[in-house]
Amino acid sequence: MTIESHSLQQAHPLIDRVLVGARLRKHRKQQKLTLKQLSEQCGVALSTLSKMELGQATVSYDKLAAAARALNIELSQLFNPDEQADSAARPTVVSVKISEAPGYATGNYEYHPIAGEFPGRSMMPIYARIMARDLSEFDDFVRHPGQEFTMVLSGRIRIHFETGETISLGERETAYFNSAIGHIYLAEGEQDAEVIAVMSEPKENEPPQ
Repeated sequence: MTIESHSLQQAHPLIDRVLVGARLRKHRKQQKLTLKQLSEQCGVALSTLSKMELGQATVSYDKLAAAARALNIELSQLFNPDEQADSAARPTVVSVKISEAPGYATGNYEYHPIAGEFPGRSMMPIYARIMARDLSEFDDFVRHPGQEFTMVLSGRIRIHFETGETISLGERETAYFNSAIGHIYLAEGEQDAEVIAVMSEPKENEPPQ
């Protein structure tokens, strides 16, 4: 069955933002960090972190990923508390059904981290549904360390960069870029778009892009 003949758009499990916030707070408390200390380490505003922990706001991937990186945990551990990277037992392969991967909805995007339980990952693959259609729907561009690869599964997207550059992609078309450069995905047309994006996971002390 081809991608064209079968859209992946269906019911996907979504995690309540209150649960995500509670898990973020639990990991912060376990590491005996104050909100201010975590804010200083991850670069996310103190007020934003507070709202995240209380489940009062949904935030973009870069802010959640920055908080997880500062806590030295996998992003998926905020979505599924049972997913713990076990360095003593390294699986050969992790297979995940996209339709069963827990996700997080921001209003502009719905994204589902994949294979978060694989230990020592150097990549973060994500299935995402793109619902936003205008730059005015965002407060700022999304930025995070590393590089990003994306492939459109269905629909059509336009990626806007803070440099003023844009690129339009249709089904089975791809893009690879420096994700430290601010970027925003928008769906083109009436249909929400679906993509697979893979972000590199820079290690500590890795030089900036």
